[in-house]
Amino acid sequence: MTTESLRWYTSSYSSNGGNCVEIAVGFAATRGVVPVRDSKQVSGPVLRVSADAFSSFVAGVRGGELDAV
Repeated sequence: MTTESLRWYTSSYSSNGGNCVEIAVGFAATRGVVPVRDSKQVSGPVLRVSADAFSSFVAGVRGGELDAV
């Protein structure tokens, strides 16, 4: 998997001055992973997070479990 072959997306909620991550869609169903990268380092490393772990992360964010105290 190369970064050039992926289609990257940044959340529409990302407006915090560039401290964002991007994800590539379409791999969760076929490969069971969600590629993630730093939006400021587009040619940098890509993390491959399991689809289950990413789903748990998103559920935690939506549920307020990761809000700053």
